[in-house]
Amino acid sequence: MKDVAARAGVSQSTVSFVLNGMEDMRIGAETRQRVLDAVAELGYRPRGAGRPPSALRKRVIGLMLDEIATSPFAAISIDGAQEEARKHDALLEIVMTGGDPEYEVAALRKWAADGVEGVIYGSILTHKVTPPDILGRHRAVLLNCYDGEGRYASVVPAERRGGEAATKALLAQGYRKIAFISGEAWMDASSQRKEGFERAMRDAGVAINPALVREGNFLPSGGRLATLDLLRSGPRPEAIFCANDLMAVGCYEALKELGERPGETIAVMGYDDQEIAQHLSPALSTVLLPHREMGQWAVSLLLEDLNYPRSQERMECPVILRASHFRSR
Repeated sequence: MKDVAARAGVSQSTVSFVLNGMEDMRIGAETRQRVLDAVAELGYRPRGAGRPPSALRKRVIGLMLDEIATSPFAAISIDGAQEEARKHDALLEIVMTGGDPEYEVAALRKWAADGVEGVIYGSILTHKVTPPDILGRHRAVLLNCYDGEGRYASVVPAERRGGEAATKALLAQGYRKIAFISGEAWMDASSQRKEGFERAMRDAGVAINPALVREGNFLPSGGRLATLDLLRSGPRPEAIFCANDLMAVGCYEALKELGERPGETIAVMGYDDQEIAQHLSPALSTVLLPHREMGQWAVSLLLEDLNYPRSQERMECPVILRASHFRSR
């Protein structure tokens, strides 16, 4: 700490206050930044310094999520981050905040006092976030979200490219009358998957028929109702691209109600590659959301790349081809 204080030109008390996240002390932003820069330059760790390497505690990464129980993808991200942390002989400490700003600040102060190696600030929904200012005192990366000012490195799914790849898989089977069922329009994932669908259709020179586009709700009920409406009120589609797998489940139900055979009389494409996709009959062609890989990437960035760029990584969403989208021969 003495070396950090000398490098930053401040007292050891000031260094201690900054590293412990004590916001009530009247320390200017410029002074705080000098301290943080000195910490980074010297590789200082508040705990474990001066002890032999064998006695040093493991490095710790803090993972902060707004929700865990409401989505299967949170567990997948955690698994990926945990796996990568173990590879680096590091620990992963997880906090679920419920989106409570005060709870976020409390957790970040605690991690500052503990001297964690870095913080992953994550969200279940892919969207723009405004992290608390105290996050800036940590080496930090945003998981499945991004900040409008570009202050932090972030990783999100390449949703547009995923929607485009899924549509191209349908086009490759010769389908031209392709219906699209979106999620709720306010969600980034919904709008971007739709943009990918539209781009692939335009690039193939295939006109998008507005009568074949419906808005769903990312739930089986939305997929079912939208499919029933498509087949009862508009031109008959050759294929239906559902913007997530749960709506594809509802799409299957509606098709069977109407005497159709999913994957035979009408092709179906999903998105997300949830567990249920491979157990539907026929197994559902879909798009993989790379949440495991995103969790791994975030940990690797914090532990390996000391000079990582504050840019956004858009991770590929590969198409998983099963039986539901192939044209009957």
